[in-house]
Amino acid sequence: MCFNLSLGITLAMLSVLVLIPLVSILIYSFKLSPSQFWKLISQKSVVYALFTSISLSFLAAVVNCIFGLILAWVLVKYDFFGKRFLDGLLELPFALPTAVAGITLAKMYSDTGMVGKYFAKFGIKISYTHIGIVIALIFVGIPFVVRSVQPILEKLDGQYEEAAYILGANKATTFFKVIFPEIKPALLTGFGLAFSRGIGEYGSVIYISGNSFKEHTQVISYVIMQKLNYVDYPSVTAIALLMLVISFILLFLINMVQMKQFKRTNNI
Repeated sequence: MCFNLSLGITLAMLSVLVLIPLVSILIYSFKLSPSQFWKLISQKSVVYALFTSISLSFLAAVVNCIFGLILAWVLVKYDFFGKRFLDGLLELPFALPTAVAGITLAKMYSDTGMVGKYFAKFGIKISYTHIGIVIALIFVGIPFVVRSVQPILEKLDGQYEEAAYILGANKATTFFKVIFPEIKPALLTGFGLAFSRGIGEYGSVIYISGNSFKEHTQVISYVIMQKLNYVDYPSVTAIALLMLVISFILLFLINMVQMKQFKRTNNI
């Protein structure tokens, strides 16, 4: 009885929160002919925004993988004053409203901001450029990488490293031949999560991007909101379907990586 009730509640919540909204997108999309769909998603504003979102999210995810791995390594391998505070600080992008983060970053990296003014002296503009968007996406995406890699490093048996050192391997060889293969699936998972989060991000990038069509700083989420303001529902539906397909592909790849890691771990 408890199982049936729990299963019923789970399916009901899943349907209301996930399945019905996704199905509604598909239903509205079927009202568009293939030529209409292609015409709507091939608009210059949509193409530029989609390219900006995907390329900059990819770049931010790569940066997050590098620094996220370093952060996870430091948190696991070393003990220092303020370690718990730093570990808890990584949750800030999850808890902080993204609009607040966007406003703060835009002000901080503006030409008169606390950080941006130093770059402005050398003619480097951060806010309202692609650089600013990447910084915002790094901010919201780095916890995904750290939290994906950190548990693997914590469970990694130190005897592997000791054996490598005994056999004459140096630190670099030990890391790339022994440690990195173990954490690679988790790192790929963190990359995928940060990448997918970046593509759909709105609040943290909307203020720092500048939203300029001429400078190609519009992101796809901003274009969707812009189309909604113009009551252009066909365009919104077409873009939403495109984003749904992209998100599904990314999540499918992430799940494949996780399943591969699960099988590998169980075989060991």
